[in-house]
Amino acid sequence: MSVAVQLKPQRRNRRNHPWVFASEIAQYPKTDQVNDGGMVEVHDAQGRFCGHGFLNRQSQIAVRYLDRGAETRIDKDWWMIRFQKALDHRRRFYGNEIKTFRWIHGEADGLPGLTVDRYGDYLVVQLLALGLEPWRQVIIDCLVAIGEPRGIYERSDAPVRRLEGLTEQVGCLWGESPPELVTIEEGPAKLLVDLIGGQKTGLFLDQRLNRQHAASFATGKTVLNAFCYTGAFGVHCALAQATSVLNIDISEGAAAIATANGQLNQLNNYEVQVGNAFDVLREFDRMGRRFEMIILDPPAFAKSRGALEGALRGYKEINLRAMKLLVPGGILVTCSCSSHLSLETFREVVRDAAQDTNRSACLIEQRGQSPDHPILLNVPETEYLKYLFLIIE
Repeated sequence: MSVAVQLKPQRRNRRNHPWVFASEIAQYPKTDQVNDGGMVEVHDAQGRFCGHGFLNRQSQIAVRYLDRGAETRIDKDWWMIRFQKALDHRRRFYGNEIKTFRWIHGEADGLPGLTVDRYGDYLVVQLLALGLEPWRQVIIDCLVAIGEPRGIYERSDAPVRRLEGLTEQVGCLWGESPPELVTIEEGPAKLLVDLIGGQKTGLFLDQRLNRQHAASFATGKTVLNAFCYTGAFGVHCALAQATSVLNIDISEGAAAIATANGQLNQLNNYEVQVGNAFDVLREFDRMGRRFEMIILDPPAFAKSRGALEGALRGYKEINLRAMKLLVPGGILVTCSCSSHLSLETFREVVRDAAQDTNRSACLIEQRGQSPDHPILLNVPETEYLKYLFLIIE
C-alpha cells in the first residue's frame, strides 16, 4: 500500500500548483510510515492520485510536488532527465556557448527548492527544501555527469532553510572550491563575482538582459546607478559610452568589487561611492545635482507579506528622490525583486511618486527576469522581478 497524503477539497486554481499547504491536508501518513523529507503520494478528497512529492509536516508548505505521473519512478534517471531538460531550455535561448546562467530555477524547472547557477567552470547550488536532502548525493552526481564542472559550491545559507527545519550550510561539495573572485563574461562586460560570500549565489543573473537593455540607452548620458551592488549595471552603461557613471552602494565589500570591475574593464568614465542610497539621493537633491539617467535596483524591501506596507514606502521614497534628480526627459530604470509586490502595485507606487513630484512619467517598456528564470503562469510567486523603463518629464 502506498504512503499517501489525503487532501481536503481544493479550489480549481490550486490543483496544478507545485505546493500543497498544510491547511489543505485532511490526513497525513503516520510517522512510522514516512519521515519528514520523505516521498509521498498525494491523493485528492475523493482518493484520486494527484502526484508524488516531498513531505514536511513542520512546514507551511507541507508537500512539494515532483511529478504528476502515477507510474513515475523517482530515481537517479528521473533526476538526470530533469537536469538535462532544464539545460536544453537554457541552450535554446542562449546557445551552447554560454558559460554563466541559471541552470535550475526551482519549481519552474520541476525541482522545488533547488537552485543551480553556473559561473564558468563552477556551479553554485542552493538546497532550500528538506525533501532535497535525501537526494543530495544524487543531485551532485547528476550535476557532475552533465555539467562537467571544475567544482560545485553550496550556498544553502538562505533564511528559508530554517522554515524547513534545516540549518544553513555552505562549502565545497565536489571538486575544487572556487577562488575568492571568479571572472565571467556578460555580453561585452567582464564581471568579478564572489561565489563564496556574495549576495544569493554571487550575482543577480535574472537581470542579465535588463542590464544590456538599460546600457543601450546610456550612450552620452550622465548615469547614476543606485544600489549598485558590484556595479554590473554601471559597467554595462560605461562600456556603452555613457558620459559618466556613478555607482552607489552601502556595502564596502560590494563597492570594492564594483571598483575592481571598473578597473577590469578599463573604464575611465566610471566611479564608485560608498553610501546609503536613500541618504545620497537626498543629499544630491540638496546640492542641486542632476542626472540624465538613473537606475534603481534595490534589494527586496518586502521579504514577507507583513513587510509589504513598509516596503511600499521605501519604493516610493527612492523613486520620488530619483525623479527629483532627473533632468526633463531623463530616463528612470526602476526595479523590484520583491515577490510579494505585484507589478500593478509597483506601477502604482511609481505613478504616485511622479504625482508627488509634479513630474510626468511615461512608461516606455516593462520587463521581467531573464529566460533562465522561467515563470509558471499558475504560480504567481515565480514572477517576481519587475523592471520599468520610463521617461520623466
